Amino acid sequence: MTALLPAPSLKAQWIDDWRPEDPEFWNSTGAPIARRNLIFSITSEHIGFSVWSLWSVLVLFLGPEYGIDPAGKFLLTAVPTLVGAALRIPYSFAVARFGGRNWTVFSAALLLVPSVLAAFLIRPGVDYSTLILLAAVAGVGGGNFASSMTNINAYYPDRLKGWALGINAGGGNLGVAAVQLVGLFVLAVFGAGDPGLVAGIYIPLIVLAALGSALYMDNLSQARTEKRGMRDAVREPHTWVMSLLYIGTFGSFIGFGFAFGQVLQVQFADVFSTPVKAAYLTFLGPLLGSLIRPVGGALADRLGGAKVTFVNFIAMAVGAATVLLAAQLRSLPLYVVGFIALFVFSGLGNGSTYKMIPAIFKRKHQGDDHEARRLSNAVIGIAGAVGAFGGVLVNLAFRQSFLTTKEADAAYLAFIAFYALCVLVTWAVYLRPSVTRV
Repeated sequence: MTALLPAPSLKAQWIDDWRPEDPEFWNSTGAPIARRNLIFSITSEHIGFSVWSLWSVLVLFLGPEYGIDPAGKFLLTAVPTLVGAALRIPYSFAVARFGGRNWTVFSAALLLVPSVLAAFLIRPGVDYSTLILLAAVAGVGGGNFASSMTNINAYYPDRLKGWALGINAGGGNLGVAAVQLVGLFVLAVFGAGDPGLVAGIYIPLIVLAALGSALYMDNLSQARTEKRGMRDAVREPHTWVMSLLYIGTFGSFIGFGFAFGQVLQVQFADVFSTPVKAAYLTFLGPLLGSLIRPVGGALADRLGGAKVTFVNFIAMAVGAATVLLAAQLRSLPLYVVGFIALFVFSGLGNGSTYKMIPAIFKRKHQGDDHEARRLSNAVIGIAGAVGAFGGVLVNLAFRQSFLTTKEADAAYLAFIAFYALCVLVTWAVYLRPSVTRV
Protein backbone atom coordinates (compact mmCIF):
# COMPACT_ATOMS: atom_id res chain seq x y z
CA MET A 1 0.00 0.00 0.00
CA THR A 2 2.88 2.35 0.68
CA ALA A 3 3.93 2.07 -2.97
CA LEU A 4 0.57 3.53 -3.96
CA LEU A 5 0.57 6.44 -1.54
CA PRO A 6 3.44 8.96 -1.49
CA ALA A 7 4.13 11.20 1.46
CA PRO A 8 1.09 13.49 1.75
CA SER A 9 1.52 17.00 0.39
CA LEU A 10 -1.02 19.76 -0.13
CA LYS A 11 1.24 21.34 -2.78
CA ALA A 12 -0.11 20.78 -6.29
CA GLN A 13 1.87 17.98 -7.96
CA TRP A 14 2.53 18.43 -11.69
CA ILE A 15 4.07 15.60 -13.71
CA ASP A 16 5.93 16.87 -16.78
CA ASP A 17 7.24 13.58 -18.17
CA TRP A 18 4.47 11.10 -18.91
CA ARG A 19 5.02 8.27 -21.46
CA PRO A 20 2.49 5.47 -20.84
CA GLU A 21 3.15 3.84 -24.24
CA ASP A 22 6.82 3.34 -23.32
CA PRO A 23 6.92 -0.15 -21.70
CA GLU A 24 10.00 0.58 -19.60
CA PHE A 25 8.56 3.85 -18.27
CA TRP A 26 5.17 2.26 -17.65
CA ASN A 27 6.47 -0.74 -15.74
CA SER A 28 8.94 1.19 -13.61
CA THR A 29 7.17 4.50 -13.00
CA GLY A 30 3.86 4.97 -14.79
CA ALA A 31 1.71 2.07 -13.54
CA PRO A 32 1.93 2.84 -9.78
CA ILE A 33 1.19 6.53 -10.35
CA ALA A 34 -1.71 5.79 -12.69
CA ARG A 35 -3.14 3.25 -10.24
CA ARG A 36 -2.97 5.71 -7.34
CA ASN A 37 -4.74 8.42 -9.34
CA LEU A 38 -7.33 5.90 -10.52
CA ILE A 39 -8.15 4.91 -6.91
CA PHE A 40 -8.88 8.46 -5.77
CA SER A 41 -10.58 9.37 -9.04
CA ILE A 42 -13.01 6.48 -8.49
CA THR A 43 -13.64 7.58 -4.90
CA SER A 44 -14.58 11.11 -5.86
CA GLU A 45 -16.58 10.07 -8.92
CA HIS A 46 -18.44 7.43 -6.88
CA ILE A 47 -19.66 10.03 -4.39
CA GLY A 48 -20.48 12.37 -7.28
CA PHE A 49 -22.78 9.74 -8.77
CA SER A 50 -24.41 9.20 -5.37
CA VAL A 51 -25.17 12.91 -4.99
CA TRP A 52 -26.40 13.08 -8.59
CA SER A 53 -28.72 10.12 -7.89
CA LEU A 54 -29.97 11.43 -4.53
CA TRP A 55 -33.38 12.26 -5.94
CA SER A 56 -33.98 8.74 -7.21
CA VAL A 57 -34.12 7.91 -3.48
CA LEU A 58 -35.56 11.11 -2.03
CA VAL A 59 -38.74 10.88 -4.16
CA LEU A 60 -39.53 7.60 -2.36
CA PHE A 61 -39.77 9.64 0.87
CA LEU A 62 -42.18 12.19 -0.58
CA GLY A 63 -45.47 10.72 0.63
CA PRO A 64 -49.01 12.16 0.44
CA GLU A 65 -48.13 14.98 2.85
CA TYR A 66 -45.93 16.51 0.11
CA GLY A 67 -48.81 16.55 -2.41
CA ILE A 68 -46.75 15.45 -5.45
CA ASP A 69 -48.20 13.11 -8.10
CA PRO A 70 -46.11 10.53 -10.07
CA ALA A 71 -45.58 12.93 -12.99
CA GLY A 72 -44.21 15.54 -10.59
CA LYS A 73 -41.81 13.00 -9.10
CA PHE A 74 -40.52 11.97 -12.54
CA LEU A 75 -39.79 15.65 -13.19
CA LEU A 76 -37.83 15.85 -9.92
CA THR A 77 -35.58 13.05 -11.13
CA ALA A 78 -35.27 14.44 -14.66
CA VAL A 79 -34.02 17.86 -13.50
CA PRO A 80 -30.71 16.74 -11.88
CA THR A 81 -30.11 14.44 -14.85
CA LEU A 82 -30.44 17.41 -17.22
CA VAL A 83 -28.19 19.68 -15.16
CA GLY A 84 -25.57 16.95 -14.76
CA ALA A 85 -25.59 16.29 -18.50
CA ALA A 86 -25.08 19.98 -19.29
CA LEU A 87 -22.19 20.28 -16.81
CA ARG A 88 -20.25 17.40 -18.32
CA ILE A 89 -18.91 19.52 -21.18
CA PRO A 90 -17.35 22.30 -19.04
CA TYR A 91 -16.12 19.66 -16.59
CA SER A 92 -14.24 18.01 -19.48
CA PHE A 93 -12.57 21.33 -20.31
CA ALA A 94 -11.62 21.82 -16.68
CA VAL A 95 -9.02 19.04 -16.61
CA ALA A 96 -6.96 20.74 -19.32
CA ARG A 97 -7.49 24.16 -17.79
CA PHE A 98 -6.81 23.45 -14.10
CA GLY A 99 -5.24 19.98 -13.92
CA GLY A 100 -6.86 16.66 -13.08
CA ARG A 101 -5.91 16.66 -9.40
CA ASN A 102 -6.88 20.29 -8.82
CA TRP A 103 -10.26 19.92 -10.49
CA THR A 104 -11.03 16.67 -8.67
CA VAL A 105 -10.48 18.41 -5.34
CA PHE A 106 -12.74 21.31 -6.29
CA SER A 107 -15.50 19.23 -7.87
CA ALA A 108 -15.55 16.87 -4.89
CA ALA A 109 -15.82 19.74 -2.41
CA LEU A 110 -18.64 21.28 -4.48
CA LEU A 111 -20.79 18.24 -3.69
CA LEU A 112 -21.22 19.64 -0.19
CA VAL A 113 -23.64 22.27 -1.52
CA PRO A 114 -26.48 19.96 -2.68
CA SER A 115 -25.89 17.57 0.22
CA VAL A 116 -26.14 20.24 2.93
CA LEU A 117 -29.17 21.88 1.29
CA ALA A 118 -31.04 18.58 0.95
CA ALA A 119 -30.12 17.56 4.49
CA PHE A 120 -31.77 20.60 6.05
CA LEU A 121 -34.49 21.88 3.68
CA ILE A 122 -36.64 18.87 2.74
CA ARG A 123 -39.62 18.89 5.08
CA PRO A 124 -43.41 18.46 4.66
CA GLY A 125 -44.82 21.80 3.56
CA VAL A 126 -41.83 22.77 1.40
CA ASP A 127 -43.10 24.13 -1.90
CA TYR A 128 -42.51 22.24 -5.14
CA SER A 129 -40.41 24.99 -6.71
CA THR A 130 -37.92 24.69 -3.84
CA LEU A 131 -37.71 20.94 -4.39
CA ILE A 132 -37.06 21.52 -8.10
CA LEU A 133 -34.24 23.93 -7.20
CA LEU A 134 -32.72 21.46 -4.75
CA ALA A 135 -32.89 18.71 -7.37
CA ALA A 136 -31.21 20.98 -9.92
CA VAL A 137 -28.31 21.74 -7.58
CA ALA A 138 -27.73 18.00 -7.13
CA GLY A 139 -26.91 17.94 -10.84
CA VAL A 140 -23.34 19.04 -10.05
CA GLY A 141 -22.64 15.41 -9.15
CA GLY A 142 -23.21 14.42 -12.77
CA GLY A 143 -20.31 16.50 -14.05
CA ASN A 144 -17.67 14.61 -12.07
CA PHE A 145 -17.83 11.64 -14.42
CA ALA A 146 -16.69 13.59 -17.48
CA SER A 147 -13.67 15.19 -15.82
CA SER A 148 -12.72 11.92 -14.15
CA MET A 149 -12.85 9.93 -17.41
CA THR A 150 -10.95 12.60 -19.33
CA ASN A 151 -8.28 12.64 -16.63
CA ILE A 152 -7.86 8.85 -16.37
CA ASN A 153 -7.85 8.42 -20.15
CA ALA A 154 -4.56 10.35 -20.25
CA TYR A 155 -2.87 8.13 -17.65
CA TYR A 156 -3.16 4.71 -19.31
CA PRO A 157 -1.66 3.15 -22.45
CA ASP A 158 -4.00 2.26 -25.28
CA ARG A 159 -3.88 -1.46 -24.56
CA LEU A 160 -5.31 -0.83 -21.06
CA LYS A 161 -7.73 2.02 -21.73
CA GLY A 162 -10.81 -0.21 -21.98
CA TRP A 163 -10.01 -1.79 -18.62
CA ALA A 164 -9.02 1.49 -16.91
CA LEU A 165 -11.98 3.50 -18.19
CA GLY A 166 -14.29 0.60 -17.35
CA ILE A 167 -12.98 0.34 -13.79
CA ASN A 168 -13.13 4.11 -13.32
CA ALA A 169 -16.65 4.43 -14.69
CA GLY A 170 -17.92 1.25 -13.03
CA GLY A 171 -16.69 2.41 -9.63
CA GLY A 172 -18.41 5.72 -10.21
CA ASN A 173 -21.62 4.10 -11.45
CA LEU A 174 -21.75 2.09 -8.21
CA GLY A 175 -22.66 5.38 -6.54
CA VAL A 176 -26.17 4.97 -7.97
CA ALA A 177 -26.62 1.65 -6.18
CA ALA A 178 -24.84 2.90 -3.05
CA VAL A 179 -27.15 5.87 -2.50
CA GLN A 180 -30.15 3.58 -2.91
CA LEU A 181 -28.73 1.26 -0.26
CA VAL A 182 -28.24 4.28 1.99
CA GLY A 183 -31.86 5.21 1.34
CA LEU A 184 -32.97 1.67 2.16
CA PHE A 185 -31.00 1.84 5.42
CA VAL A 186 -32.60 5.15 6.41
CA LEU A 187 -36.09 3.92 5.49
CA ALA A 188 -35.66 0.67 7.41
CA VAL A 189 -34.09 2.20 10.53
CA PHE A 190 -35.58 5.71 10.75
CA GLY A 191 -38.66 5.51 8.52
CA ALA A 192 -39.76 7.90 5.77
CA GLY A 193 -40.09 10.94 8.03
CA ASP A 194 -36.61 12.43 7.58
CA PRO A 195 -35.27 12.20 4.01
CA GLY A 196 -32.51 14.68 4.87
CA LEU A 197 -30.64 11.90 6.65
CA VAL A 198 -29.81 10.31 3.28
CA ALA A 199 -27.98 13.44 2.14
CA GLY A 200 -26.49 14.06 5.58
CA ILE A 201 -24.69 10.72 5.57
CA TYR A 202 -22.69 11.86 2.55
CA ILE A 203 -21.35 15.10 4.05
CA PRO A 204 -18.37 13.56 5.92
CA LEU A 205 -17.68 11.22 2.98
CA ILE A 206 -17.42 14.21 0.63
CA VAL A 207 -14.91 15.89 2.94
CA LEU A 208 -12.77 12.73 3.03
CA ALA A 209 -12.88 12.35 -0.78
CA ALA A 210 -11.78 15.94 -1.36
CA LEU A 211 -8.99 15.62 1.18
CA GLY A 212 -7.76 12.32 -0.29
CA SER A 213 -7.69 13.82 -3.79
CA ALA A 214 -5.72 16.81 -2.53
CA LEU A 215 -3.13 14.62 -0.81
CA TYR A 216 -2.60 11.81 -3.27
CA MET A 217 -3.53 12.81 -6.85
CA ASP A 218 -1.39 14.45 -9.55
CA ASN A 219 -1.75 16.82 -12.50
CA LEU A 220 -0.38 15.90 -15.93
CA SER A 221 1.30 18.82 -17.68
CA GLN A 222 0.58 17.30 -21.09
CA ALA A 223 -3.15 17.87 -20.51
CA ARG A 224 -2.56 21.59 -20.93
CA THR A 225 -1.26 21.05 -24.46
CA GLU A 226 -4.55 19.53 -25.59
CA LYS A 227 -6.43 22.76 -26.19
CA ARG A 228 -9.17 23.33 -28.75
CA GLY A 229 -10.00 19.64 -28.62
CA MET A 230 -13.69 20.32 -28.06
CA ARG A 231 -13.85 22.70 -31.02
CA ASP A 232 -12.28 20.12 -33.33
CA ALA A 233 -14.32 17.26 -31.87
CA VAL A 234 -17.70 18.87 -32.68
CA ARG A 235 -16.69 18.81 -36.36
CA GLU A 236 -15.94 15.11 -36.19
CA PRO A 237 -18.82 12.83 -37.38
CA HIS A 238 -17.68 10.04 -35.04
CA THR A 239 -18.39 12.35 -32.09
CA TRP A 240 -22.10 12.37 -32.82
CA VAL A 241 -22.32 8.70 -33.73
CA MET A 242 -20.70 7.74 -30.43
CA SER A 243 -22.91 10.23 -28.58
CA LEU A 244 -25.99 8.53 -30.05
CA LEU A 245 -24.74 5.11 -28.98
CA TYR A 246 -23.92 6.41 -25.51
CA ILE A 247 -27.47 7.71 -25.15
CA GLY A 248 -28.55 4.10 -25.60
CA THR A 249 -26.13 2.68 -23.02
CA PHE A 250 -25.42 5.25 -20.33
CA GLY A 251 -28.65 7.18 -20.91
CA SER A 252 -30.53 3.96 -20.24
CA PHE A 253 -28.44 3.13 -17.17
CA ILE A 254 -28.83 6.48 -15.42
CA GLY A 255 -32.42 7.00 -16.61
CA PHE A 256 -33.58 3.62 -15.35
CA GLY A 257 -31.55 4.11 -12.17
CA PHE A 258 -33.51 7.28 -11.42
CA ALA A 259 -36.88 5.90 -12.50
CA PHE A 260 -36.96 2.23 -11.46
CA GLY A 261 -38.24 2.75 -7.92
CA GLN A 262 -41.02 5.08 -9.04
CA VAL A 263 -42.08 2.80 -11.89
CA LEU A 264 -42.32 -0.14 -9.49
CA GLN A 265 -44.48 1.86 -7.09
CA VAL A 266 -46.82 3.02 -9.86
CA GLN A 267 -47.12 -0.19 -11.90
CA PHE A 268 -47.29 -2.57 -8.93
CA ALA A 269 -48.84 -0.33 -6.29
CA ASP A 270 -50.53 -3.28 -4.58
CA VAL A 271 -47.17 -4.95 -3.94
CA PHE A 272 -45.03 -1.88 -3.22
CA SER A 273 -47.40 -0.08 -0.88
CA THR A 274 -44.55 1.48 1.13
CA PRO A 275 -41.27 3.09 -0.02
CA VAL A 276 -39.14 0.58 1.86
CA LYS A 277 -40.61 -2.32 -0.13
CA ALA A 278 -39.61 -0.70 -3.42
CA ALA A 279 -36.18 0.23 -2.05
CA TYR A 280 -35.36 -3.44 -1.51
CA LEU A 281 -35.29 -3.92 -5.29
CA THR A 282 -34.18 -0.57 -6.70
CA PHE A 283 -30.49 -0.93 -5.81
CA LEU A 284 -30.04 -4.33 -7.47
CA GLY A 285 -30.13 -3.20 -11.12
CA PRO A 286 -27.68 -0.28 -10.75
CA LEU A 287 -25.40 -2.50 -8.65
CA LEU A 288 -25.14 -5.21 -11.31
CA GLY A 289 -24.91 -2.68 -14.15
CA SER A 290 -22.03 -0.92 -12.42
CA LEU A 291 -20.13 -4.10 -11.57
CA ILE A 292 -20.29 -5.38 -15.14
CA ARG A 293 -19.12 -2.14 -16.79
CA PRO A 294 -15.41 -3.05 -16.51
CA VAL A 295 -16.28 -6.40 -18.12
CA GLY A 296 -17.65 -4.50 -21.10
CA GLY A 297 -14.38 -2.57 -21.40
CA ALA A 298 -12.28 -5.73 -21.05
CA LEU A 299 -14.39 -7.59 -23.66
CA ALA A 300 -13.98 -4.62 -25.99
CA ASP A 301 -10.19 -4.72 -25.49
CA ARG A 302 -10.23 -8.37 -26.52
CA LEU A 303 -13.01 -8.68 -29.13
CA GLY A 304 -13.42 -5.13 -30.40
CA GLY A 305 -15.70 -2.45 -29.00
CA ALA A 306 -18.05 -2.27 -31.98
CA LYS A 307 -18.75 -6.01 -31.98
CA VAL A 308 -19.55 -6.02 -28.24
CA THR A 309 -21.72 -2.91 -28.58
CA PHE A 310 -23.65 -4.37 -31.53
CA VAL A 311 -24.59 -7.58 -29.70
CA ASN A 312 -25.29 -5.60 -26.55
CA PHE A 313 -27.95 -3.40 -28.17
CA ILE A 314 -29.73 -6.49 -29.49
CA ALA A 315 -29.80 -7.82 -25.92
CA MET A 316 -31.13 -4.48 -24.62
CA ALA A 317 -33.98 -4.56 -27.15
CA VAL A 318 -34.85 -8.06 -25.94
CA GLY A 319 -34.74 -6.82 -22.33
CA ALA A 320 -37.09 -3.93 -23.08
CA ALA A 321 -39.45 -6.29 -24.90
CA THR A 322 -39.43 -8.56 -21.83
CA VAL A 323 -40.39 -5.63 -19.60
CA LEU A 324 -43.22 -4.69 -21.99
CA LEU A 325 -44.52 -8.27 -21.98
CA ALA A 326 -44.30 -8.43 -18.18
CA ALA A 327 -46.26 -5.18 -17.88
CA GLN A 328 -49.00 -6.64 -20.10
CA LEU A 329 -49.12 -9.86 -18.06
CA ARG A 330 -48.81 -8.00 -14.72
CA SER A 331 -45.97 -10.40 -13.87
CA LEU A 332 -43.68 -8.85 -11.27
CA PRO A 333 -40.98 -11.59 -11.46
CA LEU A 334 -40.71 -11.28 -15.25
CA TYR A 335 -40.78 -7.48 -14.94
CA VAL A 336 -37.86 -7.47 -12.52
CA VAL A 337 -35.90 -9.94 -14.68
CA GLY A 338 -36.39 -7.71 -17.74
CA PHE A 339 -35.33 -4.57 -15.90
CA ILE A 340 -32.29 -6.26 -14.36
CA ALA A 341 -31.29 -7.38 -17.87
CA LEU A 342 -31.58 -3.77 -19.07
CA PHE A 343 -29.30 -2.60 -16.26
CA VAL A 344 -26.76 -5.36 -16.90
CA PHE A 345 -26.57 -4.81 -20.64
CA SER A 346 -26.55 -1.02 -20.35
CA GLY A 347 -23.58 -1.38 -17.98
CA LEU A 348 -21.81 -3.75 -20.37
CA GLY A 349 -22.44 -1.34 -23.25
CA ASN A 350 -21.14 1.60 -21.24
CA GLY A 351 -17.77 -0.11 -21.08
CA SER A 352 -17.65 -1.16 -24.72
CA THR A 353 -18.74 2.19 -26.16
CA TYR A 354 -16.17 4.15 -24.15
CA LYS A 355 -13.44 1.78 -25.31
CA MET A 356 -14.47 2.51 -28.91
CA ILE A 357 -13.70 6.23 -28.61
CA PRO A 358 -9.90 6.09 -28.12
CA ALA A 359 -9.73 3.16 -30.57
CA ILE A 360 -11.49 5.19 -33.29
CA PHE A 361 -9.07 8.10 -33.06
CA LYS A 362 -6.02 5.87 -32.61
CA ARG A 363 -6.95 4.25 -35.95
CA LYS A 364 -7.72 7.57 -37.63
CA HIS A 365 -4.52 9.32 -36.48
CA GLN A 366 -2.00 6.51 -36.69
CA GLY A 367 1.46 7.65 -35.63
CA ASP A 368 0.18 10.79 -33.92
CA ASP A 369 -0.60 9.73 -30.36
CA HIS A 370 -1.01 13.31 -29.15
CA GLU A 371 -3.69 14.12 -31.72
CA ALA A 372 -5.52 10.85 -31.04
CA ARG A 373 -5.48 11.51 -27.30
CA ARG A 374 -6.51 15.16 -27.71
CA LEU A 375 -9.59 14.30 -29.76
CA SER A 376 -10.58 11.21 -27.78
CA ASN A 377 -10.51 13.21 -24.53
CA ALA A 378 -12.80 15.83 -26.07
CA VAL A 379 -15.17 13.23 -27.51
CA ILE A 380 -15.34 11.45 -24.15
CA GLY A 381 -16.60 14.73 -22.67
CA ILE A 382 -19.14 15.39 -25.41
CA ALA A 383 -20.43 11.80 -25.54
CA GLY A 384 -20.67 11.72 -21.76
CA ALA A 385 -22.80 14.87 -21.78
CA VAL A 386 -25.09 13.78 -24.61
CA GLY A 387 -25.36 10.27 -23.18
CA ALA A 388 -26.40 11.62 -19.79
CA PHE A 389 -29.10 13.64 -21.55
CA GLY A 390 -30.53 10.26 -22.53
CA GLY A 391 -31.35 9.80 -18.84
CA VAL A 392 -33.56 12.88 -19.08
CA LEU A 393 -35.34 11.40 -22.08
CA VAL A 394 -35.98 8.15 -20.20
CA ASN A 395 -37.64 9.96 -17.31
CA LEU A 396 -39.62 12.24 -19.62
CA ALA A 397 -40.77 9.21 -21.63
CA PHE A 398 -42.08 7.57 -18.47
CA ARG A 399 -43.67 10.82 -17.33
CA GLN A 400 -45.47 11.39 -20.63
CA SER A 401 -46.58 7.78 -20.90
CA PHE A 402 -48.11 7.80 -17.40
CA LEU A 403 -49.72 11.20 -17.99
CA THR A 404 -51.29 10.08 -21.26
CA THR A 405 -52.24 6.44 -20.67
CA LYS A 406 -51.63 5.77 -16.94
CA GLU A 407 -49.26 3.01 -18.13
CA ALA A 408 -45.59 2.86 -19.21
CA ASP A 409 -46.13 0.72 -22.33
CA ALA A 410 -45.54 3.59 -24.77
CA ALA A 411 -42.20 4.32 -23.10
CA TYR A 412 -41.09 0.68 -23.46
CA LEU A 413 -41.99 0.70 -27.17
CA ALA A 414 -39.91 3.85 -27.63
CA PHE A 415 -36.93 2.21 -25.92
CA ILE A 416 -37.17 -0.88 -28.17
CA ALA A 417 -37.27 1.30 -31.30
CA PHE A 418 -34.25 3.31 -30.15
CA TYR A 419 -32.17 0.21 -29.39
CA ALA A 420 -33.02 -1.12 -32.86
CA LEU A 421 -31.74 2.15 -34.33
CA CYS A 422 -28.50 1.80 -32.36
CA VAL A 423 -28.02 -1.76 -33.70
CA LEU A 424 -28.31 -0.47 -37.27
CA VAL A 425 -25.99 2.50 -36.71
CA THR A 426 -23.31 0.39 -35.02
CA TRP A 427 -23.29 -2.07 -37.91
CA ALA A 428 -23.42 0.58 -40.64
CA VAL A 429 -20.61 2.77 -39.28
CA TYR A 430 -18.26 0.33 -37.53
CA LEU A 431 -18.97 -3.28 -38.57
CA ARG A 432 -20.01 -3.57 -42.21
CA PRO A 433 -17.41 -5.24 -44.44
CA SER A 434 -16.15 -2.05 -46.12
CA VAL A 435 -15.03 -0.32 -42.89
CA THR A 436 -12.11 -0.90 -40.54
CA ARG A 437 -13.50 -2.27 -37.30
CA VAL A 438 -12.72 -0.82 -33.86
